[in-house]
Amino acid sequence: MSMASGGEGSSSTHHRHTNRLAKERSPYLLQHAHNPVDWYPWGEDAFNKAKNEDKPIFLSVGYSTCHWCHVMERESFEDEEIGKILSENFVCIKLDREERPDVDKVYMTFVQATSGGGGWPMSVWLTPDLRPFIGGTYFPPRDHGRRTGLKTVLTRIINQWQNNRTALESSGERILEALKKGTAVDANPGESPPLAPDIAKRCFQQLAHSFEEEYGGFRDAPKFPTPVNLMFLMTYWSVNRSTSEGIEALQMALHTLRMMALGGIHDHVSQGFHRYSTDSSWHVPHFEKMLYDQAQLAVAYINASQVSGERVFADVAQDILLYVSRDLSDKCGGFYSAEDADSVPASGVPEKREGAFCVWTASEVRELLQDVVEGATGSATQADIFMHHYGVKEQGNVAPEQDPHGELQGQNVLIVRYSVELTAAHFGIHIEKVQELLASARAKLAEVRKSRLRPHLDTKMLASWNGLMLSAYARVGAVLGDKALLERAIEAGNFLKEHLWDAERQTILRSCYRGDQMEVQQIFPPISGFLDDYAFIICGLLDLYEATLQTEWLQWAEELQLRQDVLFWDDHGGGYFCSDLTDSTVLLQLKEDQDGAEPSGNSVSAFNLLRLSHYTGRQEWLQRSQQLLAAFSDRLTRVPIALPEMVRALMAQHYTLKQIVICGQRDAPDTKGLLATVNSLFLPHKVSMSMSVSGVVHVLYNLSCHHSPK
Repeated sequence: MSMASGGEGSSSTHHRHTNRLAKERSPYLLQHAHNPVDWYPWGEDAFNKAKNEDKPIFLSVGYSTCHWCHVMERESFEDEEIGKILSENFVCIKLDREERPDVDKVYMTFVQATSGGGGWPMSVWLTPDLRPFIGGTYFPPRDHGRRTGLKTVLTRIINQWQNNRTALESSGERILEALKKGTAVDANPGESPPLAPDIAKRCFQQLAHSFEEEYGGFRDAPKFPTPVNLMFLMTYWSVNRSTSEGIEALQMALHTLRMMALGGIHDHVSQGFHRYSTDSSWHVPHFEKMLYDQAQLAVAYINASQVSGERVFADVAQDILLYVSRDLSDKCGGFYSAEDADSVPASGVPEKREGAFCVWTASEVRELLQDVVEGATGSATQADIFMHHYGVKEQGNVAPEQDPHGELQGQNVLIVRYSVELTAAHFGIHIEKVQELLASARAKLAEVRKSRLRPHLDTKMLASWNGLMLSAYARVGAVLGDKALLERAIEAGNFLKEHLWDAERQTILRSCYRGDQMEVQQIFPPISGFLDDYAFIICGLLDLYEATLQTEWLQWAEELQLRQDVLFWDDHGGGYFCSDLTDSTVLLQLKEDQDGAEPSGNSVSAFNLLRLSHYTGRQEWLQRSQQLLAAFSDRLTRVPIALPEMVRALMAQHYTLKQIVICGQRDAPDTKGLLATVNSLFLPHKVSMSMSVSGVVHVLYNLSCHHSPK
């Protein structure tokens, strides 16, 4: 691994402005390296400048594939007048929220508390000692209708800072103190976790109440995949199979997964899933593709295949991993973070447009698929069949309300409108013929895509998201018995150990970067890992151990869990803090209490601790898992829908993990056969291990001492 010496600064392209962000490696920061703004990265240089010059800080937070971040940059941060106001009156800091989720979470908590909403780009104004006093999200450059423009906001803050500073600071201080109290998550002394069956039932009921029955999902629009909800529903079914609620839970999960796979949120040409749907039918997505979505959805789909026995779900899981292997994989074994939603259209329009890489006009499809299909009704062409099946219309299939900026006029987002059987009947041809025609058509469209200008690729490699992806390859590979997927999982495990583990300091590193020569680079000093990085990697390692029975992965998971306990555990209130307690620049010590786009580090840790206690016989890890769940007892009791992954861990404790011990030579055919049988079943409350006969006797003796039956 090499150390970074700057990003785009080495390019021969002439830029009118270049600021110090050109020396950074974050793709998001590099996007702002040529703004007429005197940007600083988050760090002591910026903090010292603010203190020495007694200026307020303008903190702008986003990520490189954020659509509205691009809009605000184009409108405001490339504006010479606004850039001059910012640079002369503020110390301006750019922060990549994916590099520093701890800082992002602190100020997002403030923005949500003071404005009632949140999102990115996030705009926050701080005192020189980093205390927030005003915050918001996107601002247009100048006043627009009822919306106050950034120039006006800046002018008002400058005036208030000069004439009413004490009131500003005291207001921010009061809010910060209230947030410290309001965000505390602690267990009372001697408190036990809540009763799992009651909490699980309430979580199911809350999800059922928000379930959208026609197309699946849990709200009308916008509609997000929420894999944590789907994983909970399948787990709830597994312990309630004979009840009407259990059956309903399973149908909610499977229906959602089916409709998503048919929808435009699923890329039918180049595989993978987009971030979310702007409508209730999963049709028109926000086109960005995130690594964490691919990872969690691959696991959800492979679990659905285990539960239902339907091959279509396994096909989607493989489809996701095909996309990740092809488009989000680094040659060193790591995984990139995301693909952008915006790109330059094939029509030659210079401005980037959302979805340009993914959408199609009817004329493009007709030109590409001209062949007449032998035996089809009405001398139909391949285009006729494809357009019927995928809802392609001459005038485009995107409703105006789903396209507020007119970027998708006349365009089509592919969505499966009919089953293969109905399409075959409509054109009077065999089902197999339709399947062959559609596959051929998709391949032709994929070739055309290769000639289009690709969206921006965020080549930052994050420990936490790579941990999620490790789980996906291990679990899908294990269920399908796919050697290539398991080898890719091992490659990912080796990448994490080589590039994101500092063995000398015994520390996970948050991120590394693809260099200009395709080498892996690290910044100096590197960013130390957060709770999510440890928790997601440990989970991935345990999944890899169960998939391969190679003990080195279990041993490293134990080592990382011990470090996580030292770095983040709250001895007073239980549970894990999200970040390093010794960092004085992080003003709130938070414990994430929501499973959202990603599961929370505490939810994953509760399950990790339980699994590790069964592998190792360490009673303290079982107790720590119970203390963690007790710390979140109030949240679990009131709104379990906020923590569906933690509810799964609570259920696993209640129903106890079943130990499946495979005794024999790891590579022997009968051992592999037994492992394949275990992996084919949906068993959310199990741990698998392999050992010699003498080892089995020893472990069973230890477990009988440590784990009393319930």
